[in-house]
Amino acid sequence: MKLRKLALSLLTGLAVGSSLLGAGQVLAQDTVKIGGNFELTGDAAAYGTPMSEAAKLAVKEVNENGGVLGGEVEYVEYDNTSDLTEAASVAQRLASEDVVGIVGPATTGDSNAQIPVIQEAAVPAILPAATGNGMTLDDNGDVFEYLFRVAFEDAFQGRAAATYVTETLGAQTAALFVDQSTDYATGLEQAFTEEFEALGGQVVTTESFQSGDTDFTASLTSLLSQEFDVLYVPGYYTEVGLLIKQARELGITQPIVGGDGLGNQTLVDLAGASNVNDVYYTAHYSPLSDDEDLQDFLTKFEEEYGKQADQFAVLSYDATMLLLDAVERAGSADRQAVTDALAATETFDGLTGTFSIDEDHNPVKEVLMLQLTNGEVENVEAVNVGE
Repeated sequence: MKLRKLALSLLTGLAVGSSLLGAGQVLAQDTVKIGGNFELTGDAAAYGTPMSEAAKLAVKEVNENGGVLGGEVEYVEYDNTSDLTEAASVAQRLASEDVVGIVGPATTGDSNAQIPVIQEAAVPAILPAATGNGMTLDDNGDVFEYLFRVAFEDAFQGRAAATYVTETLGAQTAALFVDQSTDYATGLEQAFTEEFEALGGQVVTTESFQSGDTDFTASLTSLLSQEFDVLYVPGYYTEVGLLIKQARELGITQPIVGGDGLGNQTLVDLAGASNVNDVYYTAHYSPLSDDEDLQDFLTKFEEEYGKQADQFAVLSYDATMLLLDAVERAGSADRQAVTDALAATETFDGLTGTFSIDEDHNPVKEVLMLQLTNGEVENVEAVNVGE
């Protein structure tokens, strides 16, 4: 089902997923209320804001096409201020307002803070972009019943990067420059190293930095005396943009590869477009895709907000549409029925590709590798990660 047809299908069918309630039973709704728990201010606002905007756009489009279950979708949102305690508080507030499900938060930390609340309240939540390893599982390895996500986890994209640099770039040796202050970066580092070495590669040196650092010249200068084929830099665009600029200005010409945390225009702004050559990062979607739904969304997002959509907006749109699709398939705004429908998701047609939800509530989808030349996406390849 194409996303734009989500609401229209309700007018013609409404039998999809009704077995979750009983044969042919669909409960019409006056309104279907969903919640948004996003970082609209604070350190992670650059991620949470476009996610919020995309969620609102998804709701607007569905309502323009007739709503869900015969009623209008109501979107209720609160700012978690990029704070762990507030993220949990917002989740509690949304649960008390009878939302059928929650989209967000953006970051792994805020998402983890929300988990005890949604589990206790039995309200499903879909994480658009939190990629922390194993976060859908408890300490015993059992899946959190009410937690889902539409982004692949760090271990998967770290392995994909190692596969790509080995098989496509032909790298046999790698230098690592790792943000040691975040679980995101260290998770990518571990997965990349394990896969790279399993494929016969060798990590020749590892340098480190901390979130908030701005001067990397000392560590980068030490790399000038090392021989390596590729530089793998797991981190976020705020630091890596400056790191790329300084690396290129020092004469480091090897390919620079990172994770999805590089996927923001600010990376190019900080590095300078002329320095962003032979730069690659694992991504959830490609702006070069000729998919009609994706291009339509990108156009509408820019018209609505006066700026280009980034990967966080695209992922949030998918998460919001997946939640509304699950309501449709459940045939009801009952939280448990929607949760069961989410767990049963197969071949959902999203902007980030067609995916299913596995037994651990993660999406089964491909990883894309984007190549940047002069700051622009020049090439996109799907990466097949071995078992």
